[in-house]
Amino acid sequence: MTLFNLPPYLDRPAQFCLFSTAATWIASLITSNVSQVDRLWTFLPTIYTAYYAFLPALPNSQPWLFVPYAPKELGWAAVKDYSPRALLMFSVVFVWMCRLSYNTYRRGLFSLKDEDYRWAVLRTQLPPWLFQITNLTFIAATQNVLLLLLGLPTYVASVFQPHTSLVTSDYILAAVALTILAFEFTSDNQQFAFHAYKHAYLAKEKGDADAKAYDPKEQWPGARLDWTADDAKRGFVTRGLWRYSRHPNFACEQSFWWVITLFPLLAAAPPNPPRLSEIPPLHTIIIAILHPDLYPALFESLRSAFLPTLIDLLPAIAISILFFSSTLYTESISSSKYPKAYAAYQERVGMFSPSLTLFKALKLKFVDGEKKAKEVDRLVWGSLHAKED
Repeated sequence: MTLFNLPPYLDRPAQFCLFSTAATWIASLITSNVSQVDRLWTFLPTIYTAYYAFLPALPNSQPWLFVPYAPKELGWAAVKDYSPRALLMFSVVFVWMCRLSYNTYRRGLFSLKDEDYRWAVLRTQLPPWLFQITNLTFIAATQNVLLLLLGLPTYVASVFQPHTSLVTSDYILAAVALTILAFEFTSDNQQFAFHAYKHAYLAKEKGDADAKAYDPKEQWPGARLDWTADDAKRGFVTRGLWRYSRHPNFACEQSFWWVITLFPLLAAAPPNPPRLSEIPPLHTIIIAILHPDLYPALFESLRSAFLPTLIDLLPAIAISILFFSSTLYTESISSSKYPKAYAAYQERVGMFSPSLTLFKALKLKFVDGEKKAKEVDRLVWGSLHAKED
């Protein structure tokens, strides 16, 4: 039983994706809360990854729609033997799921009454009919398809590649992925600690005697920063890892899925990134550019060299596009709430990359002048922490 005549490797994941899309969309209509996909975000990539990693544990036929199965068309090795690389990828993704689930839980987003603040803002900016179209097409459908894509690198490792022993690249990428998750966990904790301090400080300022006092000992190591009144009054976190990136958690999230996508690509078995020998020499490219009649041959050469790799990189590219566009929207909301301070933060700190933060610091000091640099630092970090490294 196949769905829309899809390739065998996509049949069951597509069924589950369709079910998840319909379920989250219907739930959003019933509850008037569109964060249903947000609540499942922490689990769905792990489910798709697990499907491909554990194909040998599944039956080879599907008795009825939506039941997991491993089609025989995937090949004898894929449905009978486990891939060490796919199992390693699942293990790393499982750790990712635990981190995100913990952060989602403590933010209260697992509560059916809670909704991501960005959807609440978007609801006020769009007419009801357009918001519901956005709800169906992007919030429910597009995000569910993206979460399916995140499982495809494991498909390549499990089905497309031989089930040989792990190689050096596997161990290196696993270590890099876990290191990224450690940084992401720390950035989450720093943001959580900041908001705990901010709420406690503002409640005290309002004279709320019942407000719980901030206790740094309740925070994770790495998040017990010396918050000040300037931090609370500014309204958003700019210290710790947030001093070097405006969104270190988002930067880590994208980096993590790039690493997962690279697992099968950097292994010894195909598919591999295009090698220099497969790319036309520079003089050939120049000659072809100068002679339009050679365009078809040049295009075919470049397509053969790069297109397969671009397709294999699609999960990572898609997640980066999503995070870049959603971050722009998130920052537009922050800019409207803290216009002067957030503009200074954008001028001083890079959106994702710490290297861009260094460039911005040098520009402020040597191009815009010391006076402006000090004023920006004061707005971003307060008078006490403006000169911290």
